[in-house]
Amino acid sequence: MDIETVRTFVAAADAGQFQEAAAELAVTQQAVSKRIAALERDLGARLFTRTPRGAELTIDGQAFLPHARELLRVTERAVASVSTGRRPLRVDIIASRGAASGLMRRFHGAHPEIDLDVVMLLDIDTATAAIRSGSIDASFRAVAVPGRPLPEDVASAWVLDEPLQLLTGPAHALAAARSVTPAQLAGHRIWMPGIVPGTEWAAYYDDLVAEFGVTIEATGPNFGSDALLDTVADTPALATFMGGHTRLVWPAGHGLRRIPVTDPTPVYPHSLLWHRDNPHPALPTLRAHLAATAPAPDTARTWAPDWALRR
Repeated sequence: MDIETVRTFVAAADAGQFQEAAAELAVTQQAVSKRIAALERDLGARLFTRTPRGAELTIDGQAFLPHARELLRVTERAVASVSTGRRPLRVDIIASRGAASGLMRRFHGAHPEIDLDVVMLLDIDTATAAIRSGSIDASFRAVAVPGRPLPEDVASAWVLDEPLQLLTGPAHALAAARSVTPAQLAGHRIWMPGIVPGTEWAAYYDDLVAEFGVTIEATGPNFGSDALLDTVADTPALATFMGGHTRLVWPAGHGLRRIPVTDPTPVYPHSLLWHRDNPHPALPTLRAHLAATAPAPDTARTWAPDWALRR
């Protein structure tokens, strides 16, 4: 069904005259008549009766009118969902419980008037392609991975250094420690299933291993965070890394410990990526909010790979 014929029908129904509908739509009266005739042929029903006062809806026209209005509303929503500046600001985060999710929740609290769509893409290459195509407006990522510089039309700005913590079960050898150093982790098994080779976070942990000599095992299927927490709680020989801003909930009986890593503290550097020509009106507001609320990085007591973007 041609949406312009439906729009013409609603205009004629509201005006009660084809001539007034034509003026509203900026077309000729003949064009209105042709569109209405075409719609009546498609529907197999007569929609208007000509009277001395203009055009009145038939019984079928009255029945079709509310559906026609809904068709126009659905069309407007469909167009708005993909029209930059009318659709919600679409932002990519790595995980729903991670630091970027917290940043976006705080942004939403500060600017509830801005509609948001939050998506989760796999890696920086996928996110960059989506930024360049316009399917997303921004992405939280660690940049720039060696050998994969950002395209010239993609801009980035550092927003947060997230400290790593060690997560252990109650029977782990380090469970009672108030803090641990990277050197103390040598010889302990750090289990992190789900690290995908070629991603920016895989590059980060590769450099962490090379720098401090820790052992990270990415073996086994990734059944998600709940399964990871269950395994760490029940296995004294295993621990895992997690972001200090990551929100996790586990049963009280697990007895898990979140232990700060210090001297130095490995941090995961989060940056915001966006297209330099992105016209979405809410994007500057997001960038300004992140810039105003970003804490200064403590580069003297923290560690990040040499390639990581930091303020």
